[in-house]
Amino acid sequence: MKRVVVTGMGVVSPVGNSLADFWQSLQEGRSGVGPITRFDTTGFVTNYAAEVKDFDPTRRIDRRDARKMDRFSQYAVYAAAEAWEDAGFAGIKSSSGGASFDPERLGVVLGIGIGGFETTEESLRALHEKGPSRVPPMTIPKLIANIGPAHVAISLGALGPVYSLATACASATDAIGSALRHLRDGSLDIVVTGGAEACITPLGIAGFNVIQALSSSFADDPQRASRPFDADRDGFVMGEGAGILVLETLDHALARGARIYAEVAGSGMTDDAYHLTAPHPEGIGAARAIKAALADGGLVPEDIDYVNAHGTSTPVNDPTETRAIRNAFGDHAEKLAVSSTKSMTGHCVGAAGGIEAIASVLAIHDSFIPPTINFEKPGEGCDLDYVPGTGRRQPVRAALSTSLGFGGHNGVIIFRKYE
Repeated sequence: MKRVVVTGMGVVSPVGNSLADFWQSLQEGRSGVGPITRFDTTGFVTNYAAEVKDFDPTRRIDRRDARKMDRFSQYAVYAAAEAWEDAGFAGIKSSSGGASFDPERLGVVLGIGIGGFETTEESLRALHEKGPSRVPPMTIPKLIANIGPAHVAISLGALGPVYSLATACASATDAIGSALRHLRDGSLDIVVTGGAEACITPLGIAGFNVIQALSSSFADDPQRASRPFDADRDGFVMGEGAGILVLETLDHALARGARIYAEVAGSGMTDDAYHLTAPHPEGIGAARAIKAALADGGLVPEDIDYVNAHGTSTPVNDPTETRAIRNAFGDHAEKLAVSSTKSMTGHCVGAAGGIEAIASVLAIHDSFIPPTINFEKPGEGCDLDYVPGTGRRQPVRAALSTSLGFGGHNGVIIFRKYE
C-alpha cells in the first residue's frame, strides 16, 4: 500500500482567498460573518452569513470560461489553480511548464453537497417570468454537481477518474478519503481533491431557516453568531467557498522533489441510519467513523493531538459530537485540543471538509492550533478543551478532522506529520 502526502493547497473562503490570508485569519481568530449582500433579506429570518469577499474569478479563470460557471465551479477552479501552483506545477496542463506528470494518472475527486443553487434559482426565475424558451442555454451544464470537478479537470488536463461525491456536509471529507484510496492502490499518482459550495442564495437561506438550522439571533452583531459548543449558540451560519488539496503518492512526490506539508494517514466513513437531519443522539456513527479512521491509519487515540471538529454551532450537533469524541478517544479525550474553525468561516456545507482539512494540515505544518472563537460559556454536554478565543502554539503530531452531514453521513480524515 502506497503512502500518500499533501503537496499543495488552495482555498477560497469567507476569511481569505489565498492560503496565506486564510491561515493568518484563523491564527488571529478573525470572523468572516457579516450581513448578506447578495440579495435583499427583507422578510428572511436570518440576514447574515459568511460570504466570500473580494473574489475575482478572472485572476485565475478566463473571463469567457468564468461566465459559463456557477459560483461553486468558479470557487473550485480558482482554489484548484492555487493548489496546483502551490504544489509546484507551474501553469496548467502537463505541457505548459513546471513539474511534469502523466495526465492519465491525474484524477479529480471533489465533494459537492448541493451544486449550482444560484444557477437553479436564476433559471427557475426566467422560466416562470419569461417562459420556457428563455431559460438560459447553460442552465444544466452550470448546475450539475459533477461539472465543478469537470471544469477542474479541463483546466489541469486531468485524464484519470474525475467525479463529484455528495454526502451533504461530509462531502469534501469523503472525497479526500476516496482520493486517498485511489493513490494507495497505485492506480493514480496525483489527485486534486477537496470540496466546493455556494448556496448563500434566497432558497438556500430560506430552506435552512424553515428547518430552524440557521442562527438568527445575532443580527446586531453577526460576528458573534457562529459559536460552536457555547451555551448561547442558536444554529449554524451559512458559509461558502472551496478547499482544494493536491495529494500524491510519496514516491511521486519524492521523485520530483516536492515540498510535503503532511501525510494522509487514514479515513473513515459511516452512516447513522437514524434520521434525515439529526445525528444519532449518542454520536455512535461519528464515533465509529473516528475509530475506523484510526484503524485505517494504524493509529491509536493517543497519537492524535488535535481534532478539527465539525462543530456547527447548532444545539443538537455540538453535544452529540462531544459524546462521539469521548466514545472514540476514551480517557485521551481529556488531553485533546478540539476546535471548530466554523466559528470563523461559518459552515461551508460541501466545501467544509476541504477547508477544514487545510486548517488541520497547517496546524501540523506550523505547530499552531486555531481557536474556537465566541466560546464564552460551555453548553450543556460540551466539556472538552475547545481552545477558546485564542489559538495555541504547540506541536501537532497528528490531526483528525470530522464532518457530519444530513442523512447521517459521517466522514473522518486524519493527517500526520511527515517523516
